[in-house]
Amino acid sequence: MGDEKKPKVGVWPTIKPFVNGGASGMLATCVIQPIDMIKVRIQLGQGSAVQVTSNMLKNDGVGAFYKGLSAGLLRQATYTTARLGTFRILTSKAIEANDGKPLPLYQKALCGLTAGAIGATVGSPADLALIRMQADATLPLHQRRHYTNAFHALYRIVADEGVLSLWKGAGPTVVRAMALNMGMLASYDQSVEFFKDSVGLGEASTVVAASSVSGFFAAACSLPFDYVKTQIQKMQPDAEGKYPYTGSLDCAAKTLKQGGPFKFYTGFPVYCVRIAPHVMMTWIFLNQIQKLEKSYGL
Repeated sequence: MGDEKKPKVGVWPTIKPFVNGGASGMLATCVIQPIDMIKVRIQLGQGSAVQVTSNMLKNDGVGAFYKGLSAGLLRQATYTTARLGTFRILTSKAIEANDGKPLPLYQKALCGLTAGAIGATVGSPADLALIRMQADATLPLHQRRHYTNAFHALYRIVADEGVLSLWKGAGPTVVRAMALNMGMLASYDQSVEFFKDSVGLGEASTVVAASSVSGFFAAACSLPFDYVKTQIQKMQPDAEGKYPYTGSLDCAAKTLKQGGPFKFYTGFPVYCVRIAPHVMMTWIFLNQIQKLEKSYGL
């Protein structure tokens, strides 16, 4: 009993999951930001990936690929800090309640749902700032807001539109985040157990394999919600002024009736390429951060 390790107590063990989560998300964003910037321009109808890349380099130089980076980093510092930290705290508590045994998949999924909701609520203002900053350069000159950084964007949004406008459209965002994080977080932990214990892979191979599975399921679980959100955002009234959908549930019901369940997965390969790389890089960076901490005894 004398040599039994006591659990660490204090501030650092409590905040460590949050700090590690935020840091890994921010590092992943620095790598993925150029891809994300091209994706936004494509969605705004500026051409193919090759055309967008060529025009950005020609007109604005390399710096154009990192426009909005401050908002992206702020989003990770809020959203990913909250979701990964919350998920790790919840799963640790659940494992304690389960007498130290691995959690069944449904409990991991519930922890992921909760963590996603908390993370999206906390990160919604930064997400809004990121979208506004990325889209600003595509607007006509007289309509541009000319945000200098994420904090300037947040200040202007509050000053011009009020504090509650920071959570504009947060409802669909939270629902999508719950689905994405259920797929991403639960599948990663489950995959680590499978690849490490059942397949016998080494640490590095396990992290890469599990993060790939996590990226796939993050995309698979969230695309139906993203599809409905996109349909609602882009719908136009007909000649009589009536919109095709009354809301998200109506859109989902009509889509299911007209196109079946696979209609929600229209464009899945492209969507997976958008979502999976950031998920994978987040897990890989998190693993490296944890290894670094262990080497310093933290």
